Amino acid sequence: MEHILLLFIFVIPILGLTNGTETEQDFTWHLKKIPQIVSERTFSLDSPKFEAKAKLELNSVCGIECQRKLPVPSLSDLKDFLSYETVFENGTRTLTEVNVLGLVLDPAGNKTTQRSSRKKRQIYGTDSRFSIYDKRFMTNFPFNTAVKISTGCSGILISPKHVLTAAHCLHNGKDYVKGSKRLRVGLMKTKSRGDGRKRKGAKRNRREVSEDPEIATELRRRSKGGGRKQRRSGRKQETSDGKPSFQWTRVKSTHIPKGWFKGVSGDIALDYDYAVLELKRPHKRKYMELGISPTIKMMPGSMIHFSGFDNDRSGQLVYRFCSISDESNDLFYQYCDAEPGSTGSGVYLRLKEPNRKKWKRKIIAVYSGHQWVDVNGEQQDYNVAVRITPLKYAQICFWIHGNDENCTRG
Repeated sequence: MEHILLLFIFVIPILGLTNGTETEQDFTWHLKKIPQIVSERTFSLDSPKFEAKAKLELNSVCGIECQRKLPVPSLSDLKDFLSYETVFENGTRTLTEVNVLGLVLDPAGNKTTQRSSRKKRQIYGTDSRFSIYDKRFMTNFPFNTAVKISTGCSGILISPKHVLTAAHCLHNGKDYVKGSKRLRVGLMKTKSRGDGRKRKGAKRNRREVSEDPEIATELRRRSKGGGRKQRRSGRKQETSDGKPSFQWTRVKSTHIPKGWFKGVSGDIALDYDYAVLELKRPHKRKYMELGISPTIKMMPGSMIHFSGFDNDRSGQLVYRFCSISDESNDLFYQYCDAEPGSTGSGVYLRLKEPNRKKWKRKIIAVYSGHQWVDVNGEQQDYNVAVRITPLKYAQICFWIHGNDENCTRG
């Protein structure tokens, strides 16, 4: 059974590379010039009340059918939506108005692409999530980029001092949630000195793996010499190393786009369900870079991946991958099994670097969670992720660097 699981994890994500016409696709990160987000003025606002209750599931959001009917946002609208609030650790708040330079508006408006029919479920049939038990995995890239947010969500490291997460983990559309004033981020602790030594013959559980081919190669190499004894060793380790420990650090400031507060449909706008946290102290871990979200056709097997801290698996880091069902200009509608607690996770994929054979992971979306959206006049449930478009890339990059000079291409 474990061999079947291993085969499932490593073969399914790359089926798109060997399936019909997709063998000719160029699965490469293509750098291109992006619009610039420029700060125009910043002014103080009253301090938030921090009294809102966190919403882990959002209703009445603008979904697939709604987005098709939306007009193309004007430049003035985009400047308004991309203006942002900053809340500091002392409770003060500012609003920064921005200008958008170098943007070419798409006259075609919002588009949605449907790939397959959808069933109503949150864990879709057989639970396909994988708990990461072995600390040799959870404290190394890419799993070590996943972080826990003190309000009950997940996030991902995007720089030595910044974390990307979902806006609704901090703000319900009207006020900041309780606990966000003294916000903390939990980074999984690295190995102790004693754990850092690699023991000869030590094995990793098959359900602990990711889609990483390097990890798969190592597992296959080790499995040749030990048979059942090694698999029993893996089960024993699963119980002893089951839960990660965290190093908690304070958040210095929080950035949320104004589009999350306003909402183009008169309610909260799922398109802007993202936020960036600046840590009070930098970490020394490897983080994951941002990437501009490609279309489904440009993804190997149409697959995405993310790891977070699902509430039903308390204390465990949970990894999953799945295919995308539908997409719009700003959202992915997908099948990934997930539970509350994983919202805010960074959705990523692996593509080739330009002019190189090396594959590289980049974050292309933020997992927004289990949502009810309108489809053919009815409310249906989807697991939804907010795509990192060129404009959102420019904004998040601006939040990281504080200027637009380092954010001209992405």
